[in-house]
Amino acid sequence: MRVATCKCEECHYNKNFECHADSIEVMSVGDKKVSSSEGTCCSTFKTKR
Repeated sequence: MRVATCKCEECHYNKNFECHADSIEVMSVGDKKVSSSEGTCCSTFKTKR
């Protein structure tokens, strides 16, 4: 499986800036048309314990 880069240090799936979730889902934020990565979010995020 390909590992995606992850810069969210608070995410459970982030191990050394690599996402180790089985799969990821990226969605747009809000109801506006997305024109940059700032308008997106990873809905796979899970808080580290």
